[in-house]
Amino acid sequence: MMSRIWGLWSWLHPSIDALFARDITFSERWRMLLLLQPITYMTYALTCSPWLFSRAFTTEYITVDTGRMFRILVFKAKDNTSKPSHDKLRPLHLDVHGGAFMGGKPESDARFCDLLARTTGAVVISATYRFAPAHRFPAAIDDIDAVVRFLQANAAQRWAADPALMTVSGFSAGGNLVFAATQQPACHAPAPTAIKAAVTFFAVVDLRLPPQEKPRPLDAKGNDRSPKNDPMAALIPLMDSYAVRARKDHMNDARLSPILAKLETLPKDILLIVPAIDIAVHEQLTFVERIKAEIEADPNVKGKGRRAEAVVYENAFHGWTYGEYFDNFTENC
Repeated sequence: MMSRIWGLWSWLHPSIDALFARDITFSERWRMLLLLQPITYMTYALTCSPWLFSRAFTTEYITVDTGRMFRILVFKAKDNTSKPSHDKLRPLHLDVHGGAFMGGKPESDARFCDLLARTTGAVVISATYRFAPAHRFPAAIDDIDAVVRFLQANAAQRWAADPALMTVSGFSAGGNLVFAATQQPACHAPAPTAIKAAVTFFAVVDLRLPPQEKPRPLDAKGNDRSPKNDPMAALIPLMDSYAVRARKDHMNDARLSPILAKLETLPKDILLIVPAIDIAVHEQLTFVERIKAEIEADPNVKGKGRRAEAVVYENAFHGWTYGEYFDNFTENC
């Protein structure tokens, strides 16, 4: 019953929020009803259909310390069936899906999470969060922070996974959230539960500017590589709805814009997968180059083996690893 209720809400949440949520503008409401809802139907059908009859995960519901309940997907390698034991704990990995902070499902990253669990033996958790515009900043990061705390407190007993060997990944908005989650003291050194590494895909790490004002992706000749007729342009007010009201008061907040995070609060190893045809390309490369410069400038930090790298795919666009592009992407990595 819980799964049915949750599933129905997840498919209809744009319409439900548009009709009943408070403090949403008229501009946001009609876009949610007429634009976001049809897109949600289409993308969720594509996301969920591969797992209708054969699933690489189990679905669980957890209640975090804020009192909220969240649906998560749990991926384990086939040989990871032993009962929890402190001397047999597996690495722990948290993945956070994208969706411009206004939607998405953990199933969208299922192929990646399944691959990660099978190839590393880690227990991989794919989590979700509350969506804008019904829930604006800091709702999403508050939720992921709470999920992280839950994993740190319960992963060993519940899934035989070690919170002291935790890594994270995120796609698009999820990349923002996993970097922002490292700002919790228990998630960075010297805490024993410090997140050890992060990999993100087309992460949105700087929300100080709205989407339409971000630097455009340019080719070698300085020409704009972004689409001339962007089919998603009408959704920009929704894409900015998570940050728009918080921007003025949180201009220097790394929980909103992780590009501002101090080096010591970030994981030891960082890898950004960056498509070149993306309005977020500039902020991602700026983020990595700043971290690398700080590592090089401090001999003590450099000696601790910190790494930060970006892999740029010249002909790739935001979201290109989803669907049919996933197999080609993994072969090239």
